Amino acid sequence: MLSLGLDASAVGWKLLPVLLVFGAVLAVVPLLVYLERKVCAWIQNRVGPNRVGLLGPDGLAQGVLGFSGGGKRILGGLLQPLADAIKLISKEDFIPAQADKFLFSLAPFFALLPPFLTFVVVPVGADLTFGGTTVPLIVADLGVGMLWVLSVSSLAAYGVQLGGWASNSKFSLLGGVRATAQMISYEITMGLVLLSVFMHYDSLSLREIVQAQATYFDPLLGRLAANGLGSWGVWHQPLAALLFVICAFAENNRLPFDMPECEAELVGGYHTEYSSMKFGMFFQGEYIAMLAMGAVISTLFFGGWHYPGYASVAAASPNLAALISLAVLGAKVMIFVLFQMWVRWTLPRFRYDQVMELGWKVLIPLALVNLVVTALVNL
Repeated sequence: MLSLGLDASAVGWKLLPVLLVFGAVLAVVPLLVYLERKVCAWIQNRVGPNRVGLLGPDGLAQGVLGFSGGGKRILGGLLQPLADAIKLISKEDFIPAQADKFLFSLAPFFALLPPFLTFVVVPVGADLTFGGTTVPLIVADLGVGMLWVLSVSSLAAYGVQLGGWASNSKFSLLGGVRATAQMISYEITMGLVLLSVFMHYDSLSLREIVQAQATYFDPLLGRLAANGLGSWGVWHQPLAALLFVICAFAENNRLPFDMPECEAELVGGYHTEYSSMKFGMFFQGEYIAMLAMGAVISTLFFGGWHYPGYASVAAASPNLAALISLAVLGAKVMIFVLFQMWVRWTLPRFRYDQVMELGWKVLIPLALVNLVVTALVNL
């Protein structure tokens, strides 16, 4: 019985990072929908969601409790994601008569699942300690973490392709074809960038890459020193960081690379014929992919969960340092998400030929040059 208890306890600690990571991702996605609408309103001088809220005129508290907040609209629009969810759930789940019903229903799962799987190998914080048990805040510490990220991110293309082909619509089909060409083009650059990072750190493990960025060589001390920002990957691989960020936009189909959707030409692209929760899954998958790419970029180039002063805090309270590291990674991811939103509502959409030329004639040659330079430096 004792061994069974220990096994159950070990399994419970293993489940902690799983629940922490995937629970947080699902909880944040609705807030991102609200945040993007607000960012759009701020940038383009729009009103944004301000009705479905908690307090003030038309707010939930006014209807239920009679509290109007002094006639001012307070926290207006905060419940807009809930209203959107209710709308999606209540809509008819329409499937076109000539569509491939099985693949049509399967495509949204391929769009939603790969971004989730990306978080499997991302260390979201330093190790926690409970009663002598060390709990690493990573779902699976794979030695080939970067290969896992590259492989899983490429699976998202199947959701777009299947959705476009199975809908039996010319607009959806064109969106799927565009997505295929775009993802193939930019994944080559992404693979070359990851190869450069591997050569620099001599490791494919994201956990080891974060640990390597937690220290830097201090020329005054003549040894490795902790808590420095000088070891962040962006300083050692600046071109790789820039190329990876551009590829992240293309992989997530975000403006100015949203050619698979492109409302001006393709109505809605690959998800034109989707409605109800199937459309909601495509929508949710896009925001999870933004979080996933933000987590990967933060891990590879911006120190991951590490922050200046971590060693000092960890010496006083390891668990407090771990919790702060969890918040630090979350803040870095949110900065990248906000950057993606800023770009979307600021820049115009590229033409399709410009997207292809940028991928094949600019990014791939630059990634090859960066790879050669990295190889020469690390001889």
